[in-house]
Amino acid sequence: MAHPTATLTSLLRASTIQDHDEILKAANAAIRASKTDIDAQRTRVVALLKLDRFDDALRAVAEGGDALEKECVFEKSYALYKSGQLEDADKTLKTASTPFKSSRAFRHLAAQIAYRAEKFPDAADTYHHLSQGSGGLPGEENDLKINLLATKAQIEWNGLGNALDDQERQPSRDHLEAFETAYNAACTCIARGDFTRASVFLKRARDLCEASEDLSADEKKTELLPIMVQHAYVLARLGKEAEAAALHRSIVISEISEAPTRAVAQNNDVAIGVTGRNPYLTQRIVQSATMLSGSDKLFECQTSILRRNRYALDLQAQKFEGVESSAAKLILGSPSPTASVEIAGLGVISAAAHARMQTGSKALKEILPLLEKRPTDIGLLLTIIQLYVQMKNPGPALSLLDAFLKRLEAASTPDYEDVRFAPGLVAVVVSLYRLQGRQNSIRAELAKASRHWRGKPEESAASLLREAGVELLRSSNIEDIASAGETFEGLAAKSDKDAVAVAGLVASFANHDYAKVEPYLQSLTPVERLTAGANIQGLVDAGVASIPSSAPVSKKRPADGETEKAAKRRRKKRLPKNYEEGKQPDPERWLPLRDRSTYRPKGKKGKRRAQEITQGGMVREEETLELVGGAGAVKVEKASGVQGGKKKKKGKK
Repeated sequence: MAHPTATLTSLLRASTIQDHDEILKAANAAIRASKTDIDAQRTRVVALLKLDRFDDALRAVAEGGDALEKECVFEKSYALYKSGQLEDADKTLKTASTPFKSSRAFRHLAAQIAYRAEKFPDAADTYHHLSQGSGGLPGEENDLKINLLATKAQIEWNGLGNALDDQERQPSRDHLEAFETAYNAACTCIARGDFTRASVFLKRARDLCEASEDLSADEKKTELLPIMVQHAYVLARLGKEAEAAALHRSIVISEISEAPTRAVAQNNDVAIGVTGRNPYLTQRIVQSATMLSGSDKLFECQTSILRRNRYALDLQAQKFEGVESSAAKLILGSPSPTASVEIAGLGVISAAAHARMQTGSKALKEILPLLEKRPTDIGLLLTIIQLYVQMKNPGPALSLLDAFLKRLEAASTPDYEDVRFAPGLVAVVVSLYRLQGRQNSIRAELAKASRHWRGKPEESAASLLREAGVELLRSSNIEDIASAGETFEGLAAKSDKDAVAVAGLVASFANHDYAKVEPYLQSLTPVERLTAGANIQGLVDAGVASIPSSAPVSKKRPADGETEKAAKRRRKKRLPKNYEEGKQPDPERWLPLRDRSTYRPKGKKGKRRAQEITQGGMVREEETLELVGGAGAVKVEKASGVQGGKKKKKGKK
């Protein structure tokens, strides 16, 4: 009978990738013959890994003692990684000797562990180094491209996209060559909110997968299901719910092999067309479908979305106290203050539960006292600001935000400063200032934010710095223009392909430091090319367009139920009926009618009065008549020269 070790050696020489069971049997036989045979023990560990028996592989390494553990550092770390013990896998990998650590296999495993542990910048850095290095196996370049795209998508989903170059963030035509790269490029677009482009890449990924000749029918089905799940989500976000629902009906969720993908698909299936459904029944379906066991685990961004969906269903089921208690517990258990999007979302949910889903002034009455208990809760603060803005009363909102920012500035610690100048928070401040027309305050806020982030070169807030630089360039203040120049100079130093940064740098220093901008002039588009299609004479004839300035909003809070006053209508000028253009108007038109020279009274009394007041008219004469009995005397008028009978006025007796 042949020796077991010889049998194992001959089997390994003649084996293919499908002989793992036979290799395991031969390795076990060799170990029974010689328990100190390190090669047989290591062969058994590798065969167990090939058979996806990771727990058995870890037990086999432990049974082999320290000698086998030193030889199987890579195998043990891989088994721990596949078992979900990421921290132990990383520690084990670091115990390897330096030559092994620098090998491509170890670096691939290190990148995979970092990716699954959600240390995405570390994983991206490792993949970059592997891509730039030499000595790769055939097909490894394509795998690196696929894994690097997946890592970038996760970086975007975690809100760290500013750490990537703009060129890296944009998908290219090269990503359309394979269904894996097209799918990962689509995920990158989804993370940035570019759903239109994501839909195009997902369609391409599906077509390439269906046309692939390297995959069997079962393998195609396995690869197509996640693509279809993602495409249905994109269609729903684009507002095409009918198409999304039809696509979801074609997906058999039970056939999805990966448990995390299956949970996401079930959640999306419930979310599409959820309006009008029974929230209690929907809640039970989601809870049973999204529960994972064993080493299956969702990424944190997926977990947070599913958590928010569960809270939304609880709010619809009017479980306000439970939602508020659970959300508040998570908020208080996190670092404070924090600019985390997840914690801010929990603050909004907590406010909705505390206000019993009310809106307007009723919600503010309930939520404002809650802000005193959690003064650093950004989500709660933003909810209050949003309610004030919806009520068209931004004054109190800005006062609350100013008080919050002053508390952060008074702390004077690095983490507080990062929260104080978080790009989203700065954007809210600028928006409120703009509602009140406070342009100088906007520039002052952006200048402070720019100064803060310029001092942190390892951290990037490129979008905020660009907007700050553009706004500061509009100022006539020399200090603001100098600050804009420093901002654009830092951005251009990081990437000379940043067109906005280069143009801003040239605009900032062109008048007083031409030598600094001269190297960048060649990269700018020539003026002749920019104005090639412009009709200059037409622009001159059209005149200069002016933008109406927005009137400042009143700071006075209107009373509840007070209706807005209607805008005062300007009356149209009315001209006289007999108005003739070019004719001199009557100079006596401002005098009363009776005082004009053309006045002619009507009737006997009027003519008589006119005669009395006219020069040359009749003069009145008076005579005094004594009353009988000495009762006195009265004066009566007497007209001389009047023809006809004369009546005598009798006095009183």
